[in-house]
Amino acid sequence: MRPLHEKNLRTFVLDVIKWNLKGSFGFQLFRLVLLALIGLGIFAYSHQARYGLSVTGMNDIVSWGFYISNFTFLVGVAAAAVMLILPAYVFHDPEFHRVVIIGEGVAVGALVMCLTFITVDLGGPLQAWHLIPGIGLFNFPSSILAWDVVVINGYLLLNALVPAYILYCHYKGRPADERKYRPFVFLSIFWAFSIHMVTAFLYQGLPARPFWNNPLMGPRFLASAFAAGPALITLILAVIHSSTTYKIDRSVFNKLRLIIVISAIINLLMLFSEIFKEFYFPTHHSSSAVYLFFGMDGHGALVPWIWTSIGVNLFSTLVLAFNPGKNNPKVLLPACLFLFIAIWMEKGIGLIVPGFLPSPLGEVVDYLPSWVELCVTFGVFALGITIVTWLIRAALIIEQDYGGSH
Repeated sequence: MRPLHEKNLRTFVLDVIKWNLKGSFGFQLFRLVLLALIGLGIFAYSHQARYGLSVTGMNDIVSWGFYISNFTFLVGVAAAAVMLILPAYVFHDPEFHRVVIIGEGVAVGALVMCLTFITVDLGGPLQAWHLIPGIGLFNFPSSILAWDVVVINGYLLLNALVPAYILYCHYKGRPADERKYRPFVFLSIFWAFSIHMVTAFLYQGLPARPFWNNPLMGPRFLASAFAAGPALITLILAVIHSSTTYKIDRSVFNKLRLIIVISAIINLLMLFSEIFKEFYFPTHHSSSAVYLFFGMDGHGALVPWIWTSIGVNLFSTLVLAFNPGKNNPKVLLPACLFLFIAIWMEKGIGLIVPGFLPSPLGEVVDYLPSWVELCVTFGVFALGITIVTWLIRAALIIEQDYGGSH
């Protein structure tokens, strides 16, 4: 440990790098696998940048595919950090104070993945300049997309700078000044809701896409986010609890389970409400839902996808609600994992692709991601996981070895 007088921002950054370059053989092997996946993603993206989006599975009818599907889902994962911030700072729960910084690290990784998916969906890097204020045609405030750029980048800054300030203070052996960072914590609570609502408005505000033109879109985005995000955070906390000396109180897992259950039930109720609206008295506006749930004109690639998602979602919610193992991790953790996957399936491909089908001329095609999209996606997820592990590892070392108390 460095003497106090030697600690500054430069040594802070160097120590974070040093801590993350050390670790067990298994941990370093895991890092190498992530690095290899990032390299695979860069190779696939270079192929896409050279030949354009024609190398993807997208076409003139389905112009948003796997990239935007993952972006939409990950916005919710990022917003879920507020489910730790609210108990910690509004209800003053000391146990959540110990883990809130982990949720903020997950949010940073998710937001980096969101922005990366947007970048790769543009086709090539030269198209990104259109989204830069003052350089491109930003069209703020009339464009909802411009609002999305603002809220996502703003939320990234809040979730990166506030924990960085707190950890830097603890690194230097002094408590963080709450007067300096607490207003930004409460701002991030508002911002967490805004990133998901604005993203929902991107779809909801398209009257030519009746599958998305739904007043429940925004609230259901929030409900699914507050189920899937805490489910992922629960899994991460379980890994930290079992593989490090940083122990998580059992009450945290139980409280997270209650948050997940309430959010998942609300999400399912709104999902069934949408299904009722589509099929109780179907009109030509129900065509997208018919394609998704039952197929159309011999095209039914998403039918098993959506029914599997709903079945797993319902089963996982029931397991978490009735808690048959009495908080047994062997029961609850798989339920959290399956719930996370089920919401990813439904909120990703199951939401985006049907919005384009059938086309205005009645054409129906089956969209499947190409090898380029899959490899780029693996690379983006590997990048996000790498960022999360770097941030959390540094945070745990500082909180344990430097006597920090978040």
